Amino acid sequence: MTITIQATEHPSAHEAVQHLDVSGDDHAILVGNKYLTVKTAEAERIAAAGVEFAYLVDHHGKIMTIPVNER
Repeated sequence: MTITIQATEHPSAHEAVQHLDVSGDDHAILVGNKYLTVKTAEAERIAAAGVEFAYLVDHHGKIMTIPVNER
């Protein structure tokens, strides 16, 4: 399946999470080995499409993942 995602790509998980502080994006996610930042509506759209991804969150300085649509 091919899906177009409206997002900003980042070179690392840390940079994606940090970008949230200076952008209008709401979530940092990992999709197919790409670190992206997206708006909430976009994250909900790709989740509803059944795309496997993970939210990236900073937990005391460590990046943790929260899987969505994990198979």
